Amino acid sequence: MYPADDDTSVEVDISPRDVAILKVRIKYPTASVREIRDILEEEYDISLSHNRVNDILREIKSKGLFQEAIDPNKDLFEYHLFRIAFHYPSFEERWEECYTDIVNDSHVVMFFNADDYHQWQFITQFLSSEESEQWKHQFFKKHGDLIAQFDKTALPSVHKFNTDAGIFDDILKQTEEGEQYLE
Repeated sequence: MYPADDDTSVEVDISPRDVAILKVRIKYPTASVREIRDILEEEYDISLSHNRVNDILREIKSKGLFQEAIDPNKDLFEYHLFRIAFHYPSFEERWEECYTDIVNDSHVVMFFNADDYHQWQFITQFLSSEESEQWKHQFFKKHGDLIAQFDKTALPSVHKFNTDAGIFDDILKQTEEGEQYLE
């Protein structure tokens, strides 16, 4: 059990061994379960059958600790960061519809709150700048009365677009058993 770092975090109930398995799955996303078993043996001295590795991956997936996704080649799209500040007299009536539209929009890759004047920020992907501008125009037609300020930043070069398996080292460092896997 890994403790929450602050009041907003969720405790993660996962053993150091399972963190190592998850790390290998993320580091080698196309590896077969047999290959993952071999990597676990070679890199972490974890001996499991491929069936057990498969069962563990299913268990931690069912706990919601990871999901499988297909990431298109980042070069297929243009990416943009949009930031929204609210016009508060319209907020009570309009925020929920706008929120739902953003969450359900196929162009939105990531949507998050920020502790900034621009409280909603989201990263989008479009085939072209023209498509992005048309989307923005339609968005303003529908939700303009909710928006006090809207900023757009084109992201012409996306250098990294994935979760690196090394992030799990931070979790492994929290226990003695986990530290052993890092040695």
